Amino acid sequence: MRTVSYPFAAIVGQEQMKLALLLAAIDWRLGVLLRGDKGAGKTTTARSLGALLPAPAPFLNLPIGITEDRLLGGLHLESALRGAPELKHGLLSEAHRGILYIDEVNLLAAHLGDAILDAAASGMHVIEREGFSASHPAEFVLLGSMNPEEGLLRPQLQDRFALSVDIAAPLDQAERQMIVERRLAFDRNPSAFTEEWSIEQEELRSRISRGRELLSSVVPPGEILAQISAAACAAGVRSLRADLSAVRASMACAAWMGEASVAPHHVEAVLPLVLNHRARSGGQPPPSSSQTAQPEQENQNGESQRAIERIFAPRQAVAPVLQIAVDSTVHRGASQKALEEKKGAVTGTRLAESPRELDILATVHHAIAATGSPQPRISDLHEKVRVPRSGVRYLFLIDSSGSHAMQEKMARVKGAVLDLLHRGFRRNDEVAMIVFRGTDAKVLLEPSQILDDARTALEYLPTGGRTPLAHALELAKAYLTSSTVMIVLTDGRANVALRGGDPWIEAKEIASRLRTRSLVIDTAPPEDPFHRAAELGEVLGARSIALADLPALEIFSLEATL
Repeated sequence: MRTVSYPFAAIVGQEQMKLALLLAAIDWRLGVLLRGDKGAGKTTTARSLGALLPAPAPFLNLPIGITEDRLLGGLHLESALRGAPELKHGLLSEAHRGILYIDEVNLLAAHLGDAILDAAASGMHVIEREGFSASHPAEFVLLGSMNPEEGLLRPQLQDRFALSVDIAAPLDQAERQMIVERRLAFDRNPSAFTEEWSIEQEELRSRISRGRELLSSVVPPGEILAQISAAACAAGVRSLRADLSAVRASMACAAWMGEASVAPHHVEAVLPLVLNHRARSGGQPPPSSSQTAQPEQENQNGESQRAIERIFAPRQAVAPVLQIAVDSTVHRGASQKALEEKKGAVTGTRLAESPRELDILATVHHAIAATGSPQPRISDLHEKVRVPRSGVRYLFLIDSSGSHAMQEKMARVKGAVLDLLHRGFRRNDEVAMIVFRGTDAKVLLEPSQILDDARTALEYLPTGGRTPLAHALELAKAYLTSSTVMIVLTDGRANVALRGGDPWIEAKEIASRLRTRSLVIDTAPPEDPFHRAAELGEVLGARSIALADLPALEIFSLEATL
């Protein structure tokens, strides 16, 4: 029995989320990613879209623990045991012409996410199992939701969603009260509440049907394509999927509005949805490394009142290979590696938190080898055991203050970071960067699995100003996971207070509360009398090494300090 879903027309506010979902209902290729806090209405709104699609339109909620055979399809067990194996279709086949919704998509196994997005992009899914092959249509609206606090989504998967919306519960008292009142009315009598909104629901359903019919005739003029390309370049977006998604979304927007041609206002309406999860901070990189003067007050170390910001190109450097012990049982939503399959005989009962698959081919082979019959016994049963493996998150805290401009030290710092990544970065690792200079620290690069992101961010990073080390350590708290390795490159000359106290004491107090594998690279000259970077390493429980000593090391081991 199908339960009554909350009416889409009764959703209060959240206009961007509703627009994104309506566009996806018109063009199924526009997958939508909903990001936001728990309790903001992501799942309720996603479910309500299903009632607006032309019937029959299934709404399938994908369980995070789904098995590969259940999702993609596999051998039919009974047929295989009868000696006439055949393929059965999975959830991707069942979702055809409907909605496939993935809650907590950032926690989905990577290899399953790749398969889903490939099918969603092509509209066709091919099953390949044990020498058998079959294909079936898979045209479905792909919806994913996630809470960023529970882990980030792999950049490769994130880019495959055409549209993205950041969602937050409203802070307006009247709006919140209206949401609660409508929800209580729905809970008391779902049928009556749905009937109350039936006229508005039918209007939305009719507009979607008309939009689908009109979509094939909507034409984007050349100037519209130029507008979209210019916006993507200005936002620093490299993926051409952004341009294609913007074109498709603007065409769907025009069809939703009943217009036969795409106009600039259609593009303006959809660009925030397309660029929200793709735009890079700063847009296009500057064309040259020109020097820019910025006013700066004299600091406690007697530095100049005017700090000169300069951009140094990375200088080639040699760094050691970091050997890092990572607990293989740890999952990280942002970079969970594709699950590795192993075959083994069933030796125990099934655990509820660990769904398992019966390996049909291995079971039948074992039965035939043991008894000469394909009829399996309990001792013949084999399962697919999935062993999760996670990558490393490299979190760099980079001192880009004015002291690093002397003798162009920043060029060596950038080169050291790049070589550390080049020699140690693996497929499922990710890198994040926090820089500190001037009056505060900022996140230069959100966690990314694309190494070129780190190279680009470093290449155009300016140098100059004071050293807000305490703020950088404070920002680092939000990026620490059980698989994080924090690498701090600084001379330790903290001179910007975070809370009005002594800048160096504040930095050490914050560092004493950080618990993660760490490495401090001391960028101060050998004759520096303070050795504050080494002291910072002691507070962090980290190993320290001078920047000048990096080339002499081949391997540098980091053990857990927790």
